[in-house]
Formats: sequence, C-alpha cells, structure tokens
Amino acid sequence: MDVEQNRRRPTAPHRDTRLDGNHWPARTRQVLEETLDQCLTGLHGLLITCLIEFEQQLFAMAERARHPAEQQDFIASRQLIQRNRDGFDQHFTAQLVEAFNGLGTEKNAPDDATTGAKPWQTLELLDTAQQELSMTLDQIGSRGDMRHGSVLHELGYRLAVLVGAPPLEGPALPLGPHALAQACLQTSGELELQPAHQILLLQQFDRCVIHGLAPLYETVNASLRDNGILPQLRNTVVPRHPGKKRSRPVDGAAVQNESDPVATDGGNPPAGGTGSMGHGEPIEVLESLRNLLAQQRAAQGNGTMPPAGRAASEDELQAALGALQQHLAQVTDRASRELRSAARLREELLAQLNFGKPGDAPRTELSGEQGDKVELVTRLFEQLARQLQKGSNAHHLLGNLQLPVLRMAVADQGFFEKREHPARRLLDTVTAAANDWLDGSDDENNRPLASKLEQLVARANQEPPSAGLYTTLLADIEHHLALLTRKAQAAERRHVEAAKGRERLDRARQRASELMAERFAQSPPRGLLRALLDRAWSDVLALTLLRHGEDSEAFTGQLVITDQLLGRLPIDDRSQLQQQVETGLQQIGMHAEEAEQVAQRLLGPDKPDPAADLPSATDLALRLKQHQRLGEKQSAPPKQSTTPKPATAPPGPTATTAAVTAVPVANVAAATSTTATTAPSAPSPARAPEPSPRQRRIEEHLRKLPFGSWFEFVDTTSGQITRRKLAWYSTMSGRCLLVSRRGQPGEEMTLSQLAHAIATGHACEWVEQRESLLDRAWHSLTRSLYQTTDNRHPSAPESGY
Repeated sequence: MDVEQNRRRPTAPHRDTRLDGNHWPARTRQVLEETLDQCLTGLHGLLITCLIEFEQQLFAMAERARHPAEQQDFIASRQLIQRNRDGFDQHFTAQLVEAFNGLGTEKNAPDDATTGAKPWQTLELLDTAQQELSMTLDQIGSRGDMRHGSVLHELGYRLAVLVGAPPLEGPALPLGPHALAQACLQTSGELELQPAHQILLLQQFDRCVIHGLAPLYETVNASLRDNGILPQLRNTVVPRHPGKKRSRPVDGAAVQNESDPVATDGGNPPAGGTGSMGHGEPIEVLESLRNLLAQQRAAQGNGTMPPAGRAASEDELQAALGALQQHLAQVTDRASRELRSAARLREELLAQLNFGKPGDAPRTELSGEQGDKVELVTRLFEQLARQLQKGSNAHHLLGNLQLPVLRMAVADQGFFEKREHPARRLLDTVTAAANDWLDGSDDENNRPLASKLEQLVARANQEPPSAGLYTTLLADIEHHLALLTRKAQAAERRHVEAAKGRERLDRARQRASELMAERFAQSPPRGLLRALLDRAWSDVLALTLLRHGEDSEAFTGQLVITDQLLGRLPIDDRSQLQQQVETGLQQIGMHAEEAEQVAQRLLGPDKPDPAADLPSATDLALRLKQHQRLGEKQSAPPKQSTTPKPATAPPGPTATTAAVTAVPVANVAAATSTTATTAPSAPSPARAPEPSPRQRRIEEHLRKLPFGSWFEFVDTTSGQITRRKLAWYSTMSGRCLLVSRRGQPGEEMTLSQLAHAIATGHACEWVEQRESLLDRAWHSLTRSLYQTTDNRHPSAPESGY
C-alpha cells in the first residue's frame, strides 16, 4: 500500500538551516542554527506521522461520505497530500526558518503595532471559513501552552536572552505551539487544501505533533543550558487555586482528541482547569468542568455542603444505579422512563443507597465527585434533548440511555476526557439515527430500525457497563446504518432515473402535440379519424420520438403515415397503410383485435374515404370501453407501487386503451355526426397569482443549488418538521423530486411552489451541521457554565453550529 511505501522513506531530507540574521553575533547565530537543526530533526518524524494519519482519516471520511461530491473532495485532498508530502515538509521548514530569522526583530511585532491602524479603520466582512481556522489555531496554541507550560517558560527566557529581547511567549516563540500550528496552516494553504480539510489537518497536527513536543523541548533546553544560556534558570509553577488539593492524575491516554468540545470553548481553557500542568500531562477536563460547576453554584448561592453521612463507594454507587435501572425497566408508564433532572436523579440514587437501612443508621451520601458526575451527565442529556426534533423516537431512546451512560461515566473517567469513547460514540450514533431516520410514526419503513435501536438500548440496560460492550453495540448499529444508507442511495437513484424518464416522455408528448396541431390547422380531421389521431396516434408519435429521436427514419415514417391519414399525402398501398396503423396502435398497448377493427373502420376497402362519417363508431367505442373496464379490473394492482416504471417502457394495455377510448360514448357519437372542424374551447383555468420579487429571488437561488440540498417543511396543523432532500429538478419544467432520508419521494411540487413555500414561511433551506448532536450538546453545556460563572466571557453565537 502507499502508506507502507511512505513509511519506508528516508528519515530526514537534506535541509539548509543557515539563518539570515547578519545583525546577530557569530556565537548567537551558531547557537540558533543548532537549535533550528535540532527542531527540524525532531519534528520530521512527527510531521510524517501526522500526514500519514491525515491521509488515513481522509480515506475513512471518504468511505463514510453521504454525497458523491463530498466523497470526491476527500479523495482529491488525500491525493494532494500524497503527491506533495515532500513539498509539505519543505514549506514547513521554510516557515520555521522565517520565524527564526524574525527573532528579536519587528517581524514578531503584532500587526497593529507595525501598521498603526486603528480597529475601526480596518473593518472588513467576516469570512466564516477564516474565522473557524483562526479559532482552531487559537485553540491548538492555547492547549499546547497549557500542556507544555513549564518547558516553554524556560525556552522562551533562554531564547530571549540569546537574542536580547523580552521573554518570548505565544506566537512570538518560534518553537512554540502557536508558531508551529501557524506554520502548518500556512503550508496547507500553499497546497490549496479546502478550509474544512485544513481544520482537519490542524486537529491531526495537534494530536500527532503538538502532543509529542515534550522530548524536543527538553533537548533544546538542555542544549541551550550546555551552551551557558541561563544554566541556573528554574521554572516555578504557581497553582491557579492555592490551597486546593490537586485531583488524582488521569492515565496517559485520557485525552485522545484535544479538539474535544468539552476541553475548550471558543479557544479559552475552562475556568479552573489545570492550565499550568507539566509537559506531557493530559488536560483534566472533568476537573475543569467540576470547577465551573462549583463556581456556578457559588454565584447562585447554592454552595454544596459536605455530606453529613458516609460517602458511597464506587461499588455501592454502581449497585444503586443497577437497581434503579431494573426498577425503571419494570415500569410500564412511559413518562416514568423519560429524562430525569439532576435533582430528581440524585434523590432516587440516595433512596436506593439507603434502602432497607434503619432510621437511626448513618446515611450514605454521594461524594462531591460522584454528585458532580451525575449532574454533568444529566445536564448533557438535557442539552442533547434540546437538539432533537419534536415528535421523534429519539427522545424515548435518549431517556432509556440515560442510566446506562451514567453508569459508564461513573465507572470510566475517560467518558469525559476522550472524544472517541465508545459510550459517547454510541450515544451520538443512536440519537442521530433516531433523529434523522425515524419520524415518530409506526410506519413499516421505520419498524426495522426502530426495533434495532430498541434492542441495542435494552442490551445496554441489561448488561454491566464496559468499553467492550459499547464497542460491540456501536459496530452493530453502524453496520445496520451502512446497509440502510446504501438502500436509500439505490432507491434515490431509481426515483431520479424515473423522474428523468417522465420528463423526457413529457417533452416527447409536447413535441408530438405541436406537430399534430400544425397538421390539424392545415387539414382538420373529422369523425373517428380525429378521435384516433388526437387520443391514440399522438401517443404513437411520442413513443417513437422518445425511442428513436426526431431526426430518425422511424419518426419520419410515422409523420408520413399521419399525413396520409389526413389526406395531405397520397396513399399508394391502402393495405400496407392499414398494417402500419395496426402496428403503431399495438406498440402503445392496444390489443391486436382492437387495432385491427380501428384500422379497418378507417382504411377498409368498403370505406375509401378516411374522413367520412362512420355511424358504427359508437358501437366500436362502446366495445373498447367495456374492454377497458374489464382490463382495469383484472390488471389493477391492489396497491400502487412506490417505484415508477421506466419511462422508456411502453404503457400497459389498460393505460393505452384509456388514452384512446376515454371519451364518453355520447361524445364519440357526437364527434362522428358533427361536421365541426375544431373542438369547442375549454374554459381557461384560473390564472396563478404573480410571484413576488422575493419569491423570484428565492427561485433563482434554488436553481443554483446543487442536487442533494436539504429543506425543512413545517406542518401548520401539528407543527411537525419534515426534512426532504432535493434529489433532482428539471431545468425546463421546474419539476422537483424531493426525497426522504430513505430515498422515497415526497410531495410533488415545482421550483416555483417550493419558492412560494419558503417565502411564506412553510419551508426553509436546511444546512447539515458539521458538528454532531453530541458535540453541540457539549458546547451548549460548557457555554452555559461559562455564562453563569463569568459574565464577561463572550458566549459563542448559535449560528456557529
């Protein structure tokens, strides 16, 4: 594989580490070049690993992509990284060399200081993609400073003394996380990666490179110390909360993904977090959230008192949660199994912990950490419930998952620290599947998935919590959803092809009607001939046009037959013309006997004039109508199929006979006896109201949207929201094909009708969120804690999701 070939590449290419700092003394320049060489050597392996992991991530995301265009974007970015891996390393090296050349010069000064521009003089429109990149860059730099704060402090002082500058920190430190992440961003920009993929690369850079910088920083500090640069410097870390006992350290695998929305919010570390930890030590997300929770209680005047009784052990808490699970499983009232608030759940747990104890016995209470875990998980479920659609099955499933997930969170602190924790992924997958695929009805299409989700949730309630259990359940539901997605894509393709076929058939019928109208204007037919040409032969022309095209010999031959029937061209062989008429009528589904009778009435030897009145046409129409009714009764299916027939297939006998003989008997008799050359004009339908300018703008916008765009429709009676995808629309007729998540067609409408629904507020365009339901719930939870603890902290806008 290409990944294995890339792993066998040379360990480090040749680099030019000479600097341009002629303003530095010779010894300073030599030490800086040695430091730069150590940095590039240490970063090369980490950078290659980052690119390999990023390629694998793009490949996995391409396999899971829902739309072909999105899948092609992932594949294109992966190929771009594979082709330019050496170029990426060279660009990254050039960025670091430039950063070192700017040490102690104006290059490291902020932009406002160099330009002297005031903020109000540099206003510009906000680019959403650039804002996300900037926020991601700030988050990575802040987390890196927190993770490696001790060694970065020493390194910033030593490099500052070496170049005669103030202490270097943040973006001014060329070896710091800020500068390295900025170099990665600029390098990815040189490769012309999409902004969304640049964010993915930055996150992978954080995991693979920033996490592993501790040995490099130790090596550089030791080298500078050996060169006599502040050899006696010692860093003293001042704790954020003196006198507070530090919580127990979490294991080294506690933070697998530092882009976890729990860890930061808007680029700022959680208040009260262990921001000045030593290098290589994970950020304690749970401790940070507990600090925020304590500050919120203090701000609200609800400071928690120490428990009066004995704190429950982990086994006792698990036993109480298990007993509460069994109790709720036996409750038949659905309302009793809905989400529980933190206060109610705490009361039920305390009741289970003290069940059966004498009244004078000391009570068993929840410890501070146990109570905080219960409240945080409960608040998370409340925020998650707010993200779900009303009336969906997801609310019921979420209520049944609350206790199993709480048991897992209490048993494994990694639930708070790891974004890829199996319990978190299962919670996200189950709620998203129920929210997106199920509409709350008991439809037969919903039953298989609803039954599968119920089985998974029931198993999570019955078995003890473990990472292995949730990994198994996650693989099971992901496999089921993958099958469901493939079936939906296949159904959608079938309906799109059917819609395109109907559109081609409509165009063919319209063209056939135009050609027939031109001939009627020059040679008006009468009697049975007019009924035949107007109601059957036009279908023959449309079918021939659809199959062979307007310039084909077959269609030209059908037009010649039409002109011969109208008397515009002479008839050389009447029997041959009769046979051609019979063949044409049989192609559109008319029975052979019926086609023969019609042709004989028109072209038989006893009726040389095709335009003559035929008094027996009434009897013929009556017999055909009886045959039509009999055929409809025998061939009509019990239920209409949801999958249309291909547009190129000829219609069945019943449909064609109806097209030919749908005229009532009285009308046919009147047509045979009248000499009128034109049919009476039908009353014109009511004219549609003129669209408003806003509706026109919306329709123009809809015509520019790609296939696959989603819309939400609001039911005015029930208020339920239904999502439909614009799978296809006709550029000529404006007809839309809106399908559900399962690929089944929804309401038929045109682009104009869709624009009118949007203009009147009954529909709106829906943009699929980049973040998952669970990530948005985490963000809402941390934002609510920030808003209460510190009013000065700016809350993230809702539109950021």
